Amino acid sequence: MENPRSLPAAPADTGAPARVSHAFYRAEHYQPEDSVGYMMRRILDSLAHNIEVELADSALTNAQWLPLMKLYLGHASTAAELARDCHLDAGAMTRMLDRLEAKGLCSRSRSERDRRVVHIALTDSGQRAAQTLPGVLSQVLNQHLAGISAEEFSTLKTLLQKMLGNAQALQAPAGPLPSADDSTQP
Repeated sequence: MENPRSLPAAPADTGAPARVSHAFYRAEHYQPEDSVGYMMRRILDSLAHNIEVELADSALTNAQWLPLMKLYLGHASTAAELARDCHLDAGAMTRMLDRLEAKGLCSRSRSERDRRVVHIALTDSGQRAAQTLPGVLSQVLNQHLAGISAEEFSTLKTLLQKMLGNAQALQAPAGPLPSADDSTQP
């Protein structure tokens, strides 16, 4: 007898996103508190709050650690790359860089070849601040993972990677976010 909660999966060789294999939620019984999305949002809110608490004595906020780490790790060197990597639009990234620059953590310079391109570099203070982040982030994450075994942690990461893969497959091919190169920069 076929499970009424499952639907056939898409063939693996089609390249199409996987179809729903189980209907874990049903409208007639839906409770927000049981939603993995609701639980993930609450966890993310708690992580953000605790990161803010840990960074309270530094020049950084929860919103600022990611762009700082991206610059520190060399994942981005222009405003446009940083906006894409941090999933922010050009205007939000400009405002973020304004704040980081005002705190003396980074500097901006226009490209000699293309004046639309803005290069970003960490200052010495920015380098030092970025070096503290892995310890802070590890501490906060480990606090949230208390009581979870190594096997459970591995399973959790695998499941989250599957959900992330599904989320990426569901993204409409609307194209990339507007880049910082497409807007007027100060």
